[in-house]
Amino acid sequence: MILAQQTDEGFWNELFTSPVIAQAVPQATGETLYMVGVALVVSVVLGLPLGVYLWNSGPTGLSPQRGANQVVGTIVNIVRSLPFVILMVLLIPFTRFVVGTTLGATASIVPLAIGAIPFIARLVEAAFREVPSGKLEASIVCGASKPQTILKTLLPESLPSIVAAITTTAITLVAYSAMAGLVGGGGLGYLADAYGYKRFDMPVLIVATILLIIIVQLMQLVGDRIARHLDHRATASGSSGSRSPARSRRMRSGARA
Repeated sequence: MILAQQTDEGFWNELFTSPVIAQAVPQATGETLYMVGVALVVSVVLGLPLGVYLWNSGPTGLSPQRGANQVVGTIVNIVRSLPFVILMVLLIPFTRFVVGTTLGATASIVPLAIGAIPFIARLVEAAFREVPSGKLEASIVCGASKPQTILKTLLPESLPSIVAAITTTAITLVAYSAMAGLVGGGGLGYLADAYGYKRFDMPVLIVATILLIIIVQLMQLVGDRIARHLDHRATASGSSGSRSPARSRRMRSGARA
């Protein structure tokens, strides 16, 4: 029992006094946010137009192109089906060509972005399918061209779902970045592997894990709030619900009169 108490005290002392936690953890956290942030921007910039094309050239789109859609869709599915670690290995020559190295946080951005582009493209395509076809037809009947229908009707109507797709992609990138750390990619994943696992430094492993959980929770919280704010359907239902008690009171008073 005394030995267990001494072990617990040693654990907590190391947790608050470890130089690795004091110096390496903040740096690793910054690297993780850097990798995820840049890869997310790149994946959104390239994945959103790809999602638009997949939807628009599909059978429910405004310009169906069966052959081209199947070719692009097959390529997207192949990239999505590859485990991220295998994708990183396959992209080593391309990463070295683009960045000049295959180690570090900057090098990890290349496979992170390439892995996330088809992922977010499929989510965006699914978000577009949720838009009622009647709204698109009404836009075309009013004289809008196909590009105008996409920009002024399709995108605004699917914006909450697109925000949710971006949130899901960001959380997936956090998990990918942790896997990238296992092969020298930097960030909290590298810290947890190099110090927590290989050197049996349990406090470092626990701190890195907790920070990853906090980052994911914050991303989900912010993404959900933005999506709810942009969802006019929820706003409309909420406003109608807030008016219903007053309306019912007026109806009851009219009935008594």
